[in-house]
Amino acid sequence: MTNYHGQWLKLSPVAIIYFAVQFVKDVGNNLIYLLPAILVGYNQFSENGLVIISGLSALLLFVAISALLKFYFYQYRLTDGRVQIHSGVFQKNHIDLPFERIQNVRFEQPIFYRPTNHICMLLDTAGSSKLEAKIIALPKGVAESLKQEILSHKTEQVSNAENEQPEAEHEQILNSRSVQDLIIHGLASNRIWIVLGALAPFFNSLSEKFIAGIENLGVDVDALMASSQYAFWQYVLFFLSIAFIVIAFMALISVLGSVITFYDFKLTRSNDRYIRRNGFFTRHEVVMKLSRLQMIVYQQNWLDRVLQRVNLKFEQLGASLDRQSAGTSGGKIMVPSVTQGEANDLAADAWPENKLSAINYHPVSKRLAVRNTLIAFWLLIPLSGVLAYFGNGELAVASITLFILSTAFIILSWKRWGYAIDDNFIYLRKGLIGVNYRCFPIHKVQQTKLSQSWFMRRFKLCSVKLVLACGGQTLPFIKRTTGEKYIDTCLYQVEALRKSWM
Repeated sequence: MTNYHGQWLKLSPVAIIYFAVQFVKDVGNNLIYLLPAILVGYNQFSENGLVIISGLSALLLFVAISALLKFYFYQYRLTDGRVQIHSGVFQKNHIDLPFERIQNVRFEQPIFYRPTNHICMLLDTAGSSKLEAKIIALPKGVAESLKQEILSHKTEQVSNAENEQPEAEHEQILNSRSVQDLIIHGLASNRIWIVLGALAPFFNSLSEKFIAGIENLGVDVDALMASSQYAFWQYVLFFLSIAFIVIAFMALISVLGSVITFYDFKLTRSNDRYIRRNGFFTRHEVVMKLSRLQMIVYQQNWLDRVLQRVNLKFEQLGASLDRQSAGTSGGKIMVPSVTQGEANDLAADAWPENKLSAINYHPVSKRLAVRNTLIAFWLLIPLSGVLAYFGNGELAVASITLFILSTAFIILSWKRWGYAIDDNFIYLRKGLIGVNYRCFPIHKVQQTKLSQSWFMRRFKLCSVKLVLACGGQTLPFIKRTTGEKYIDTCLYQVEALRKSWM
C-alpha cells in the first residue's frame, strides 16, 4: 500500500463495466420521465425493425463511449492521511478528503467485480448529506489495507487523546440470516405494494395482453362474460382465483427481492465497530462505530406481528439524508426479520442499559384523536351533504364511509402513540396497523422545540420535537409540564455529561 502513496493511479479496466452499468441504472431511475418519448417512438417505429435495431445500437455505442471517457478521466491518489480523487469528463470533480473527516467506510462488490476480486470503496463524512467519495475499482487487498489505514489513523488519534493503546481487531458474529428468514421478510415487507404501484401506469396494456393470452389458449372471454350458463358464485371464484395468482406472483417477486438484497447477511462486531455484509449480485459491507449510533428502532407491520418478527434498525448519522437507499442504506444497519429475543440481544449488545423490551409507555392525550377526528369530520361530512343535495347519493355514501374508516384509523393511531423516559434513554412508540418502537440516549439530543396551538393551550398540552443527528422525533399532545420536564432533562444531560454524539 505504501508503494502507491503520492502517485496518481488509474482504475482497473474492469471499472469500464461499472461505469456502463451505472449509466444504465441512472437512465432506469429516470425512466418515468422518458416513458412518453419511449411510447411515442415505439408506436411510430414498432413495425420497422431496422430503425429499432439501429437505435439500440446507437444507444449501446453511446453507453460504451461514455463509460470509456469516465474511466479515462478518473484517477486517485493516496497521500499521507488524505484521499484525492479527480473525475468527470466535461464537469471536473476534485475531491481532497482527509482521513480524520471520514466517519464511515463501506464496501460494494458488484457481481461483475467478483472474477477479478475488485471492490468499490465508499467514504462518508458527518458533514455532508451525500456520499463524499467513491473509489470505483480497488483490488480487494488494497481496499482492505486502505480501510485499516483509515480506521487505524482515527483510532490512533482517539488513543493519543486519551493516552490509551489501540485494541487488537477481532470480529465476533452477532447475527446471521438464513434464506428462510429472508423469505419471511419478503412476505412481510411492503415490496408487493411497491411493485403494484410501479406497474399502475401499465395496468391497461397488461390487462389487454393478459386477455389476449387467455384468448390464444382458446378461451372466448367476451362469450364467457356474456354467458348466463354459469352461476354468480362461479364468476366470483374465477376472479378470486385470478387475484390469488396475481398476489402470489407479486409475493414471489417480493421474496426474490428480499433474498437478493440480504443474501448471506452477517452482522459482526469488532471492538467498537459494527460491520454488516450482505447481497447476492452486489456484496455490501458497511462499518459503523458504536459512538455513531443514534437510535435503535424495532419495526413491525401487521404481518410481522402475526409472525412475531422484528426488523431491527441501527440508525446512525445522516440516516435521513440522501445517502441512504432501501435495504443497503449507508445511514442505517437493518437486521431483517429477527425474533423478539434476537432483537433484544442486539439492542442490549449496543446499549446494555436500555429497557426497550420492558419499558411501560405513557399514552398521549386523547385530544389528539379528537382533533384529527374533527378535521376529518369537517372535510368529509359537509362534502357528503353537498353531494347528496346534487343527487350524487353513491358518492355521498362513499364520503360518509370514508369518514367512518378515517375515524377508526385515527383512534387506532392514537392508541399506538406512547412515550417513556428513564435515567439514560427516551422511548417512543407509534404506528397504525403495525407498530414502531424507538430508543435513543438523552445526551444525543441536539435540539429541542416545544410548540402549542390554540387548541393545545386550552387544555395545557404541547408537542415536543427532539432533533438527533439521524432526524427529528416528535412527542405530540403531551402535558405541558411533562414536555418541559423532557426538554429540561435533555438540556441538562447534554450540558452536564458533555458526551460526544458521534
